Amino acid sequence: MATHDDDSTAASALDPAHDGDRIEEIVRRGPAGTFAVVGVATVLVVAMFFIFYFFAFLPRGAVQ
Repeated sequence: MATHDDDSTAASALDPAHDGDRIEEIVRRGPAGTFAVVGVATVLVVAMFFIFYFFAFLPRGAVQ
């Protein structure tokens, strides 16, 4: 974490005129957080499927 003593930097961060620039920077970085959440959710769903399959479905055997 960096600290800055420059007051003009702090003032420009609060200036509403720079909101467009901040938004553009965020959009330029891309949806990395979204992909991380989707990846974790997918891994959890697949893991739950295999846990159910190996510990609940297979031990029951064939249903006649």
